Amino acid sequence: MQTVVLKTFDDYFSANILRTRLQHEGVPCYLFDEHTVTVNPIFGAVIGGIKLVVSKGYEETARQLIEQFEEEYTRAAVCPKCFKNKFTLVARQSPQNIFTALLTWLFGNYAVAKKIYKCENCGYESETLPTKEAVYN
Repeated sequence: MQTVVLKTFDDYFSANILRTRLQHEGVPCYLFDEHTVTVNPIFGAVIGGIKLVVSKGYEETARQLIEQFEEEYTRAAVCPKCFKNKFTLVARQSPQNIFTALLTWLFGNYAVAKKIYKCENCGYESETLPTKEAVYN
């Protein structure tokens, strides 16, 4: 049986939440390297993080479900400035990201640029999607 890595994670919680949601929808999947990264997080960068793996036959269904979950998550966020829900995930424009991109270009492809959510309407930026509670505070 051939398997496919759908997504990789740096933390145990996000990996298990997505694995559980996919299994709830009837997609058999499992996490690879979960224990190694959880016990010693430094190994995560070396081995590529926790991998969400599914059999080749379920790949298309799983990818569609992941896309659906991400759309639902993004739609649930409301900008605290303009009250719209049009967020996109973009690379942060910062000196650290520019320096990382330059080093990556010179020495390989291991860049880890920080990403932020940006409101397409007013330009509000946040490291996490704002919750509806944040709008009313």
